[in-house]
Amino acid sequence: MGTVAQIWRHPIKSHGREAIDATHLAAGKCLPWDRHWAVVHERTKFDGENWAMCRNFMIGTLTPKLAGIWAELDEDTGRLTLRHQDIGSVTFDPDTEEHLFLDWVTPLCPPERDMPAAIVKAEGRGMTDSAFPSISLMNRASHAAVEQALGGALEQERWRGNIWLDGLAPWAEEQWIGKTIRIGGATLEVREPIRRCLHTAANPASGDRDVDTIGVLKTGFGHQNFGVYAVVTQDGPVAVGDAAEVL
Repeated sequence: MGTVAQIWRHPIKSHGREAIDATHLAAGKCLPWDRHWAVVHERTKFDGENWAMCRNFMIGTLTPKLAGIWAELDEDTGRLTLRHQDIGSVTFDPDTEEHLFLDWVTPLCPPERDMPAAIVKAEGRGMTDSAFPSISLMNRASHAAVEQALGGALEQERWRGNIWLDGLAPWAEEQWIGKTIRIGGATLEVREPIRRCLHTAANPASGDRDVDTIGVLKTGFGHQNFGVYAVVTQDGPVAVGDAAEVL
């Protein structure tokens, strides 16, 4: 059916992305270290343990400059480096040095909006936008179709996907809902399409909103979706270059 072109993780929800070459998926779990942490604001209702809806966190829909953050996680030490072209970089341990992060990220946050208050994590799962622990699958041919509708290039990082697949027909993923897909040594059940928000309108370098991604999806394709959410049903390794097929 296709091959794995890219794998991405986002250690802190809405605060940076990192490309990796390989990972190991576990049944019922998110991609390792993906949305492992999140940033709450002062009005959050997050209870400190369980998954919560995205409105309880600092997200790019309301704070577009966050889209310009890149991440690099040291898995051995748990230390994370974040970079943004406007404010430079910071290296810190999200579990013990959140003050370093808060001082660094605050200049990116509009003063009239909610401000970041703390770094948190949920018990045993990543803070994905889906209510279930999910892996997001993206189709590079669908991205090319969006670029064609826009009439110009568009950064793939805007979609914040986990696994990008090559060699498919545009929008083939729309037919995967309810089906099982094998990627590398793992199998996943595709659950639902990903409805997109204004975070995708923000440039992944600057964080400025410069493309009407929602508008082009609606007018060009009749929906507001890009990519699909899947649940891992069988453990296995996944690496760039691995084959992917619908079972």
